[in-house]
Amino acid sequence: MAGEGLRRPSLARRLVLLALGWSLTALVVSAVVLALLFQQEALRQFDLTLTNLIDNLTAGTTVEQGDVDAPALTDERALRAYSGRYWEIGERAPNGALRAIVRSRSLWDSELHAPPDLIARLAADPAHAVGFNTRGPLNEHLRAVALQSTLSGRPLIFLAAEDRSPIDRDVSAFIGYTAGFFLLLGAGLVAAVIVQVRIGLRPLFTLRREIADVRRGRAERIEGDFPTELTPLTEELNALMAHNHEVVERQRTHVGNLAHALKTPISVMITEAAQRPGPLAEVVSRQAEVMRQHVDHHLRRARAAARSRSQGERTDVSEVLDELARTLERIFIDKGVAIDWDADEDLAFLGERQDLMEIAGNAMENACKWCAAKVRVRAHARGADRMDLSIEDDGPGLPPDKREAVVRRGARLDEDAPGSGLGLSILDELARAYRGELKLGDSSLGGLRVDIELPRAAA
Repeated sequence: MAGEGLRRPSLARRLVLLALGWSLTALVVSAVVLALLFQQEALRQFDLTLTNLIDNLTAGTTVEQGDVDAPALTDERALRAYSGRYWEIGERAPNGALRAIVRSRSLWDSELHAPPDLIARLAADPAHAVGFNTRGPLNEHLRAVALQSTLSGRPLIFLAAEDRSPIDRDVSAFIGYTAGFFLLLGAGLVAAVIVQVRIGLRPLFTLRREIADVRRGRAERIEGDFPTELTPLTEELNALMAHNHEVVERQRTHVGNLAHALKTPISVMITEAAQRPGPLAEVVSRQAEVMRQHVDHHLRRARAAARSRSQGERTDVSEVLDELARTLERIFIDKGVAIDWDADEDLAFLGERQDLMEIAGNAMENACKWCAAKVRVRAHARGADRMDLSIEDDGPGLPPDKREAVVRRGARLDEDAPGSGLGLSILDELARAYRGELKLGDSSLGGLRVDIELPRAAA
């Protein structure tokens, strides 16, 4: 049952998951876009610095008698070997590759590694610089920019590169800060969505409690002030409950009319038969008495079924058990029956007092008939909406093979085995009318134990 509860669709869970789904997706997409934009801007600024270095190279480079002379730049990093800042002047070799002509001292005896398609990309757009990533002399990650320029009719390619680890660190730091901020924002959104859904669905939770109060007998109709979207629903529910109550009242009236219509002719038959002794009169009396028992039995079932489906009523269990115990002890005073009863504090039966009197009274009277001297009655709560009533005696008990027969649903009263307790089949029908259950077992006192599960009214 717990697994079914977890799998049951929940409107609140569905709304929370939908809101969180699109919110967290928007946050993730926003964080990724921000990180990419920051990285692109950082690379653009880095490329701009390298382009300025190329402009200085281009402005100071001369070509005389086929020799390329680079300017004497004062950049200390370009003068220090493997410093992380490099420049190079090259040209296209006969094989189509880039051939270095002049390079910075920081490169020492190395060259900048250009991608194979660099010359083609520069030729396609000579006026714009081309940026790319490459590896340096120490296998470090470099960001490089290349620009093609023609000096004295000779096409040259100028390259500038620098260690890109500062950019990568800045981007990583930005991603870390952004991720932390968006995580906090996501946690705030989760809390906000949950609060929003709980507040938004609060009228539904209130409506559920109102309906539960009606079902448990605390109220007769739904009286809460609900939003316009729920007002038609509450009106329909109140109309449905009023209709059910009207149907139940009609059933009660019909049951009463039927009882009056049948009992009177049966009583007349029994009286007339008693006044005219004889074999026929005995048969009529005996069968009329059986008919009266059947009428009482089925009318009792009908009344209990009608009342069990009406709006709930509360019946204090302790009061009923105390009254029954005192009454039955007086009835069986010659037998010396002692009834020991106990009930949970504030335990209430969800139904009418008369029905609990019939249910508990039948079971306790049966125990008093067959006990030796002692009857024990216990009533306790089972969960929020069920209660257990157990009646034990120290009598001869009932063999297991006969227990099913005496509580068989619909069993005729005159078919119950001798000594089984005539009221047990009636008791079973009354319990079933309240969607309860009756079980028979062995008592620790030595006799029969009757366990009855019944609906419980909320405390």
